[in-house]
Amino acid sequence: MLATLGRLIAHRPGVIVAIWILLTIAGFATALGVTGEGLFARLAASEPAVNGEANQGRNILNEQATTGPTITLLIRGAAPDNPAVVDPVSRATADLLAIGGVAQVLDPLAVPGGPASPQAAGLIARDHTGFLVTAVLAPDLPTATENAALDAAQPRLQQLGDEIAVAVPGSSSQIGGGTLVFDAITSQVEKDLFKGEVIALPVSLLVMVLVFGGFLAAGVPIAGAIASIGGALAVLLGFSYLIDLDASVVNVVTVLGLGLCIDYGLLIVSRYREELRDRLRRGKTRSTRAARTDALVTTMRTAGRTVLFSGVTVAISLCGLLLFQAKILRAVGAAGVSVVVVALAVALTLVPALIAIAGARMLRPGLLNRVPGLRSLGRKLGDVAPEEGFFSRLARRTQRRPWLVVTGVVLLLAVLAAPAVNLQLRNSGVELLPPGAPDRQFFDTLAQEYPASGIPAIQVVGQTGADGMAGLADEIRALDGVELVTPPKAVGGQYATVSVFLTDRDPGSNAAKAVVAAVRDDRPDYPIWVTGRTAGLVDFTDALAHDAPAALAVVIVATFVLLFFMTGSVLIPIKALIMNVISLGASLGVLVWVFQDGNGESLLGFTSTGGIEGFIPILVFALGFGLAMDYEVFLLSRIKEFKDSGMSNNDAVVHGLQRSGRIITSAALIVVLVFSGFAVGELLVIKQTGVALAVAVAIDATIVRCLLVPATMTLLGDWNWWAPAPLRRLHERVGLRH
Repeated sequence: MLATLGRLIAHRPGVIVAIWILLTIAGFATALGVTGEGLFARLAASEPAVNGEANQGRNILNEQATTGPTITLLIRGAAPDNPAVVDPVSRATADLLAIGGVAQVLDPLAVPGGPASPQAAGLIARDHTGFLVTAVLAPDLPTATENAALDAAQPRLQQLGDEIAVAVPGSSSQIGGGTLVFDAITSQVEKDLFKGEVIALPVSLLVMVLVFGGFLAAGVPIAGAIASIGGALAVLLGFSYLIDLDASVVNVVTVLGLGLCIDYGLLIVSRYREELRDRLRRGKTRSTRAARTDALVTTMRTAGRTVLFSGVTVAISLCGLLLFQAKILRAVGAAGVSVVVVALAVALTLVPALIAIAGARMLRPGLLNRVPGLRSLGRKLGDVAPEEGFFSRLARRTQRRPWLVVTGVVLLLAVLAAPAVNLQLRNSGVELLPPGAPDRQFFDTLAQEYPASGIPAIQVVGQTGADGMAGLADEIRALDGVELVTPPKAVGGQYATVSVFLTDRDPGSNAAKAVVAAVRDDRPDYPIWVTGRTAGLVDFTDALAHDAPAALAVVIVATFVLLFFMTGSVLIPIKALIMNVISLGASLGVLVWVFQDGNGESLLGFTSTGGIEGFIPILVFALGFGLAMDYEVFLLSRIKEFKDSGMSNNDAVVHGLQRSGRIITSAALIVVLVFSGFAVGELLVIKQTGVALAVAVAIDATIVRCLLVPATMTLLGDWNWWAPAPLRRLHERVGLRH
């Protein structure tokens, strides 16, 4: 099939390139909103959730809500009983109430009894040197009306802050609200994605210029990557109409497609150059055109098959995410599989078409060879890998002391993985934004100075009246770690709720989880739902623990079967799975050490939340496992090719690593650089994902692929290729052979 596709592309490359140009332009246009509502306007931003008790309680509160979104002005340095603020606040309140969609305005001057009354306590700062003015919208407004009301209320609140700053010298103001935080996060996603790609594409091009020695060969994978980005964004836009796409999903999935497409393009271009050079040198064909066609067909039959196997492996890893209850993981799985399909389509059609158009020019001396001082480097890096070189020498040294290499690598990975034992999970909200972000500062101030108006770590919803929850509120108030419990408040006709604020400001701490457990273990005689961020985190982690075994089983079995059909071996797939788990454990250990323990705060510009975002470990495992198997397939395909040609096990390992080592390390370097672009972004969840995946790929492509794999394959010898007789006969019938 792939050989036929290669022959078809060789005869009609221009048509395929033209089609991809149109598809890429259309993809960018639709995704960026040129032709209608764009992708970034359709993103959701919410904490990861599962359908547990916390989510049920949140749904009850949403269904019974009698108010809509709010937008709040926070005043510092001006007491609410200062006569100078009375007139500006009164005028602003009247103006805000005149805005269509604004149902009420909350401020200390408007409540019965004024600032001195108990009802005003939640609107006044702890030290009484500041206060809040909140515009509350009516519930269930049409989106256009709601947006218009918020757009009109924000400048009027800002004007009020300016008026108070003039009336009370030294005072200041800040505006915030849930809608503004959502806008800030989605806007930051778009900025981080653009920043990451601006960094990734030029640096990737530079790396490939060094690998291939010139711009022409290096530019082919980059052109494919650009098409992949356009296609990925269009696919994600389509998915946004089917499922809620979290803002962070776009960065992760799009850059995954970018990295894979560059990897695959690198492999195909390298193999084509190798095949074409071999044919021209040995005169295997009668014309250059025939040589180019044969080289492309062979490339598709070998490297194209490797790319196909690799893409299927990555897709299988992502399919495991579909078995989790968490919507964010299912969204990554579904969208990720689709983006992998886009990357495969680009690698197996557009990249070969560009190669066919370039033809023998892919072998011309590159830029490095034209610069006198760089000719030696150009000959070493820009040419096809020679029979002997760095990686063959490394493999032979490894084969001389395989036990020493295995022991040293395993000990190193164990040391790196050790911090993962203390992994703590978090479901952050506004903490995802950098500490200096205005919206982050607004909510941090709200939590510190207005505890009763902040976001409670825990809320308890009871199917009873406010008076009926009084006893439960008193019991919760007496629990260790509880700082404040608000008086029970009626919600709708048959529910009431209390908000619980904790002494420990970290909603994911063990103390916070203990309060949730205590309330859930000692329930009153009426139904209650314990919700809030802490309860949501507890439900989320419980669901992960419940779903992980089935997801892992699917990924492991499918990967084992795939590698068996590729190699005909039972031991190689088992060994690959074990090494991948060890490698990913090391990357999680580094992630914990940097982000949970806070050892990278000054370098990466973040403030530790005391844990790792709840879905990151599963996401890193799925993507990291897929990328690790990506490089495993790259390496094993060449080793198997040499083994099938009659070489001994050790010689096949040496030649396979020599032929694929430069491609694997170059591809991994590019992927590391791509994911490192996440680290310069601003969103914490994006930083964590980028660092974890960059470390995972770096460890896997260097320590594991270049040292551990050759050492273990040397120790196993011909046992590498063993399989029970029934499976061996099955592989002979349906397995792959070179």
